[in-house]
Amino acid sequence: MRDFSRRTILGAGAAALATPAFGQAFPARPIRLVIPFPAGGPTDVYGRLYAERIARELGQSVVVENRGGAAGAIGAQEVKRAAPDGYTLLFGTASTHALYNLVTRQPQYDAAKDFVAVAELGGGPLCWLVHPQQPGTLSEFLAAARAAQPPMAYGSPGTGTLMHLATEILKREAGGVQINHIPYRGAAPAMNDLVAGTLAMAVNTLGAGLPLHRGGRARMLAVATAARAPQAPEVPTAAEALNRPGFTAVLWHAVFAPPGVPAPVLARLSAATNAALSDNAFRAQLADAGIAASQPGTPESAAAFIAAETARYRPIVEAIRPELAG
Repeated sequence: MRDFSRRTILGAGAAALATPAFGQAFPARPIRLVIPFPAGGPTDVYGRLYAERIARELGQSVVVENRGGAAGAIGAQEVKRAAPDGYTLLFGTASTHALYNLVTRQPQYDAAKDFVAVAELGGGPLCWLVHPQQPGTLSEFLAAARAAQPPMAYGSPGTGTLMHLATEILKREAGGVQINHIPYRGAAPAMNDLVAGTLAMAVNTLGAGLPLHRGGRARMLAVATAARAPQAPEVPTAAEALNRPGFTAVLWHAVFAPPGVPAPVLARLSAATNAALSDNAFRAQLADAGIAASQPGTPESAAAFIAAETARYRPIVEAIRPELAG
């Protein structure tokens, strides 16, 4: 079996453009992009597409390393400890940088102080899927869950992730139905158990869930978008299925570096990212994967976006803290 946990993505002309020492030109050697979730999940999919594209812009190799566990905290801590030279980056998410310090009782890092944002990249809306033998609509599934003994279980990429938070909100909006949470090291392992019938329900992004839904290996009950997704118009939004207007949830992604990265290096990484986000072919490639890319921005605009998202989620987390602790 091929090992996808570590993969080198080569930039065009890397050998010709590389220089022997840092300071002569950046980047002068391969860049390491840490993805804090296992291979195969939505963050891994976007991270690899991003790495491949910016490698072309930078003219240097980008090495993708999956460091899953603790809802992304293990990979984040590894980047936190790295040298602030721009050669180690984190492909973070709403879970690692908007929610982590809100939901973790003893956090191992400060999402705002221990990283500098390079760019906000966009992402994909969440969806809820069930095993094909489960009821066909969200209301029918919730009714079955209320009657189930022992309780049904759902899987998420980990305690404190956006997927976990959104599902607990969904349960509360549905009247407090009991569906036990099973945390995994990433979205892909949870989906494997869903397809195998070990789980009744799992939460993922729309792009990751669509192939299973279309192939009949899982059934998508609802998507956390404001309007029905054009990729699956037969699937209702969570807002309409629950009659709760405004229920949306998007797993956004962003790139981070350790604080103290030299300004020219940060600017180079930002420029490479903006060049990628400005490319229509790259944006179309992301759209095919169910990812809505952000518009080009600056490190400052990325930091402001993440701060605003953290502030937006704070009262939501406080409202359902007992459910998250459970």
